[in-house]
Amino acid sequence: MDRKVTLAHGDGGELAHKLIQQIFVSAFGNETASHFDSAFLSVGSGEIAVTTDSFVVHPLFFPGGDIGKLAVSGTVNDLSVAGASPLFLTAGFIIEEGFPLSDLRTIVRSLAREAEQAGVHVVAGDTKVVEKGGTDGLYINTTGIGLKRKETGIAPERMEAGDAVILSGTAGDHGIAILAARGELGLITDLKSDCAPLNQMIDRLFQDGIDIKMMRDPTRGGVATTLVEIAEDFGAQIELTESRIPIRNEVKGACDILGFDPLYLANEGKVLLIVADKDRGRALEVLHATPEGSQATLIGKVTGRGHGQLVLETPLGSKRRLHRLSGMMLPRIC
Repeated sequence: MDRKVTLAHGDGGELAHKLIQQIFVSAFGNETASHFDSAFLSVGSGEIAVTTDSFVVHPLFFPGGDIGKLAVSGTVNDLSVAGASPLFLTAGFIIEEGFPLSDLRTIVRSLAREAEQAGVHVVAGDTKVVEKGGTDGLYINTTGIGLKRKETGIAPERMEAGDAVILSGTAGDHGIAILAARGELGLITDLKSDCAPLNQMIDRLFQDGIDIKMMRDPTRGGVATTLVEIAEDFGAQIELTESRIPIRNEVKGACDILGFDPLYLANEGKVLLIVADKDRGRALEVLHATPEGSQATLIGKVTGRGHGQLVLETPLGSKRRLHRLSGMMLPRIC
């Protein structure tokens, strides 16, 4: 690993993985917890889920949302994909001297509105003000608390050949929306971020009895990095069909111009699901009946267990192995 932290260490790819493993996991000694976005803790006769996240997105306001909405969505989704029902949030604000009170009020109201819509309560918070130049305007740190679902069967060790890999919607929307909002590369688009809490959509999957073996939200590092992590961490061989992966024309066009791969772009309102083969059709029906999952698509399958790897079948029929994002694509994306 490099001698100093770089922006690439925060992109969710290979350097971020090494940073977490070599610095944090080695210090705290919890190999299992490092594979999930939430931890489960036994309390009385049940289990609670706990997650924490920090949001440093630039710019603070972007098409489809702002840092307040993003903070709720990101935290709620981390709890939901672990198999928990989100209940409570805390929110800590680090504010730069000189930050406009009108913008702060807008962001706080956005956070409150999104929490109400997601059905979670903001129960504690903190504010700190630092000297001008000490931050980039405003950072938010959250903690999310939820209850583990009794009906959840999420257990990556249950993955087996034939299981379906489903993406709940189009890939890369958030990444391109943020890039366009920065105005650095002259990119003009009407595309909005997909930023949204997904707990109510995921509720419906559990209520319908879908056998979900693994879920993750493909944020930093995108669909490819997220599935590589699942494959390598849990010894699953996964194959994607490139032509099936839903990508908006605006995202394709921007990626063609800028040389990006949409499979590595961040998403903030999508979920990757690995479900039993027998439930793939019902899972898609449930997703299609929700606003957030209306474009859900079967994009691949688990082909076996053992040495974990992710393979992409191209439209020409050739296959290539995918790896974690390497280097820096879009820092400060969430």
